[in-house]
Order: sequence, then structure tokens, then C-alpha cells
Amino acid sequence: MIFLSICVLICIINFLLSRYYPVYGLHDIDKKEIEINNQFVIDIRDYNEAYKDPVYPGINIPTAYLKRYYSEIPNKDLVVVASNCMERNVGVRILRKKGFNVIGYTIPFQKEKRVKEKQISKERYC
Repeated sequence: MIFLSICVLICIINFLLSRYYPVYGLHDIDKKEIEINNQFVIDIRDYNEAYKDPVYPGINIPTAYLKRYYSEIPNKDLVVVASNCMERNVGVRILRKKGFNVIGYTIPFQKEKRVKEKQISKERYC
């Protein structure tokens, strides 16, 4: 019984760490830097979100389809576009297991929120 409970606890911890613990070696990259450095962009957001704010040049393969369609991704330095931190962590871990070199990420709407919050806080204190 103790052995079974320890195994279940280890599985739960592994699941939580793989989703929520940050991936080592990733850097937040702006869209301008992607165009300058000629890196390949893979958009792992859902099709509905990627349709609203497309990222060029690159391809859209949602996180749920990465294990099936990873062969369509060229073997270059990759930049991941994700909708949130959990999706980024899961997607980058899948790509690294398949042998890809993921060097950075971008979360488009999160940056817009940060800019708006800074503007609001400046207006309050000015």
C-alpha cells in the first residue's frame, strides 16, 4: 500500500513539474528579433487563436498535434509562439524530446497586457 501511494505521488509530481515548471534555456524573443536572425517560427497555439494573430514566416501546429506532425518542422533553430506559459512548457518539452533546438519563445497577448499595465500605472502616478 505504501509503495502504491509513493508511485502515485511520484506520478502526480512528475505531471505537475512537466506542465508548470519553466523550461531551462529559453529566452523571450520579440517579433523583430525573429525576422532579423532568420529563425524558424512554430506557432503552437490553437488554430482559432493563430488565425486571429498570424505569425509569418512559420507554421501553425497546435500542441495537441505536435507528436503527430513534428516531421513537417525543419531542423533549424526554433522560436515557439504560445498562448500561455503552460502551453509553452509542454510544447517545448515535446519538441526537445524529438530532437529540435528550441532557443526562444514569444507570448503575444501577454506582452500587450504588460504594456497596457505599465501605461495605466504611469498615468496613475503622473
